[in-house]
Amino acid sequence: MDEPTSTFTLLGLTFNWTTIISTLLAMSIVVLVAVLMTRKVGIRPSRGQNAIEYVLDFVRGILGDQLPANLARQFGLYSFTLFLFLIVANEMGLLLQVKMGNGVTYVKSPTADPLFAFTLAIMSLMLAHGTGVKTLGLGGYLKNMFFEPYVAMFPLNVVEQFTNFLTLALRLFGNIFAGELMLNLLASMAWGTHLNGFWIILAFPLEIAWQGFSLLIGGIQAYVFVMLTAVFTAQLSGNE
Repeated sequence: MDEPTSTFTLLGLTFNWTTIISTLLAMSIVVLVAVLMTRKVGIRPSRGQNAIEYVLDFVRGILGDQLPANLARQFGLYSFTLFLFLIVANEMGLLLQVKMGNGVTYVKSPTADPLFAFTLAIMSLMLAHGTGVKTLGLGGYLKNMFFEPYVAMFPLNVVEQFTNFLTLALRLFGNIFAGELMLNLLASMAWGTHLNGFWIILAFPLEIAWQGFSLLIGGIQAYVFVMLTAVFTAQLSGNE
């Protein structure tokens, strides 16, 4: 969809206000929720502490299935934070969108922006490649990435590294963008300028059902992104 955007330029780079505002809001929500749920940590945990510990154990389970214990511990905090952030970022645009009079939507899911999804993928893969170099040494890392299991596999291994990047980014972006796009289409069908009772009756339950389905997809995509990050880290560090 061709939506109007609001941008500004700094040091020759163009920044999107929607992505910046939405990302800062998602980060603030994650920090606020984490602080409120853990401000009274005790031996007898509160409901908030139980919820945080459940999510932490869930993420540990994801990492434990893919990585050896030492790497799982190293990636624990990053993966936990990433999972919480993706949950909020994926669901935010499905529950809240702020559009101003100029037609610009200033608050929606930041992960519905392809550049944001690609940035998250680059960040996670850089950590995975860095772990490979640290674990195997530069020579071992290059051999493991490009020349295993056979030297003849070099061209396919190069393509695989590129497709890993695309897989991580486009799966996240595509699912969240499609969810918001369909939600906006159903909303415009039901509440457009030419209100029609038939379309309202048809579109409103569809919108509710699609919103519930998209919320589920947003949670699944957060899980998949963290899981694939762990899988790629295991591959690059020789722990397949």
